[in-house]
Amino acid sequence: MDNQKSAMFSSALIAGAVAGVLSGIPFVNCLCCLWIIGGGMLAAYLLAKNTPIVLSAGDGAIVGVFTGIVAAVVRALVNIPFHSFNVEFLKKMAEGLADYGGEMPPGFESFLEGGAAQITVAGFFIGLMVSAVILSGLGALGGIIGVSLFGKKPKPGKTEGVIDVPKDTGDSQS
Repeated sequence: MDNQKSAMFSSALIAGAVAGVLSGIPFVNCLCCLWIIGGGMLAAYLLAKNTPIVLSAGDGAIVGVFTGIVAAVVRALVNIPFHSFNVEFLKKMAEGLADYGGEMPPGFESFLEGGAAQITVAGFFIGLMVSAVILSGLGALGGIIGVSLFGKKPKPGKTEGVIDVPKDTGDSQS
């Protein structure tokens, strides 16, 4: 059992790091949800490859949740150096929308000029918690899909854990 736990955590660390880096890089992060689902699938694949037992959908969900949490932490750390680039991109996009759509809401320009350019510790941790919840859900989905695609299938003759219930043939005499 401990071997399966260590395989689960190592699979989640590897897949979460890959998914977190890919979802944290600007322009590559446009597929953020797909990177996280793919990371959960990768974790399920690595887990299925490293364990000899048949995995259930619950195992895939668990490794996917861990993958999503790791990806959220890695994504938050990768986003730090790109923060100023993202703010500039948001400013240019808002200016372009203002040219085509009219006026921006009151206070939006001051938000872009001052408030959005600073990273606060509280804002960082709130964003990390929110993304951890969302990414762990997406990772669980990817893990379930990954186990169904890459997991070992139970052997037909193996009945371990199956309860044999006799069929009612209708021949009972009451």
